[in-house]
Amino acid sequence: MRVFKFADNIDTDLIIAARYLNTSDEKILAKYVMEDARTGFFNEIKENDCIVAGENFGCGSSREHAPIALKAANIKCVIAKSFARIFYRNAFNTGLLILECADCDKIDENDEIEIDLNKGEIKNISKKEKYNFSPIPEFMQELLKAGGLIEYASKEIK
Repeated sequence: MRVFKFADNIDTDLIIAARYLNTSDEKILAKYVMEDARTGFFNEIKENDCIVAGENFGCGSSREHAPIALKAANIKCVIAKSFARIFYRNAFNTGLLILECADCDKIDENDEIEIDLNKGEIKNISKKEKYNFSPIPEFMQELLKAGGLIEYASKEIK
């Protein structure tokens, strides 16, 4: 995975600006993801890229559009020192993998990384380093495997 690096306090309005919330079409939202934080960001994304950020990623409003837009734009994972609690839950509810990693500031723009969920480890291939991330609660792992809360609930109902 290739890394895009962002700072602390990336709020949901930077992830997907309020002016685009007149739609819930994931493909449209994806085109405007991170637009106000980095002009033309959508055009830079390749499949399975990831975002690495600092503290408090996803702060601001509780809009589910933010993790939906990231996932629809082919962002495989967001790694940050910490996440706003509502964004944290919305990410898992929408099936977006997020990881809290105290050492993520050691990861730079364009580094190539691999994630081993079983080991709880991020391998920085570019720097030949490894970093641990906070364990993902078991139920949250189930949500990810299902693709999000709606898919999980649909499976459980059947």
